[in-house]
Amino acid sequence: MSEQQVEALPTEPTEEHHEGGFRPVTELGRDNSVGGPHYGELIEQVRELMDKARLVSPTDALAQDAIATLKELNDKLGAAVVDEWSAPTWHRTDLPSRGNITLPPFLVDSASRDGVHARITFRTFHLGGNNAAHGGHIALGFDDLLGMTAAVHTRSVTRTAYLHVDYRSITPLNTELAVHGWVERVEGRKVFVRATLHDGERLCAEANGLFVLLKPGQQ
Repeated sequence: MSEQQVEALPTEPTEEHHEGGFRPVTELGRDNSVGGPHYGELIEQVRELMDKARLVSPTDALAQDAIATLKELNDKLGAAVVDEWSAPTWHRTDLPSRGNITLPPFLVDSASRDGVHARITFRTFHLGGNNAAHGGHIALGFDDLLGMTAAVHTRSVTRTAYLHVDYRSITPLNTELAVHGWVERVEGRKVFVRATLHDGERLCAEANGLFVLLKPGQQ
């Protein structure tokens, strides 16, 4: 959830606006200090590890050394694991993709009822083949940003009902790309959304989807 998205939502849930099974909006996206001042650098180092792991071909000695190092690191990080609502990724609107390493990193330039404009980069980890981004990772980026688009427009929490992606041309790696998402129409609980992904003037992919507003108590 972006900082703009948080500001666009009500500060207090009402009967019309509810969070379903989600944490109340008032508890999300309010404290960019969660995780500490070096959390962003930690996430960047993890992303670099993922990039290298995507293409690494280690000797057995290097693999064993890396395994030992990673086991030690996992033990250290394990001591700091919290529940999903307390994790920095619910709060760190100052970081690409809120510091969520499961998402391709993106930066939101604007988010309003008129739509969302963002810049997204598919890294080496997102390689599909022949230096192009994997289609699944492209769909993942669309899903998160269109969810944001639906939430900002409706001022409510939604779930993805379907997402259709058309791949129009190669989506390059390690290149800042432009994403634009907007709501086409709302029919009751149904929010119909569209998005485009561009490399300069070239259309890489476009998506359309249906997001559904949650009922009270729905997960």
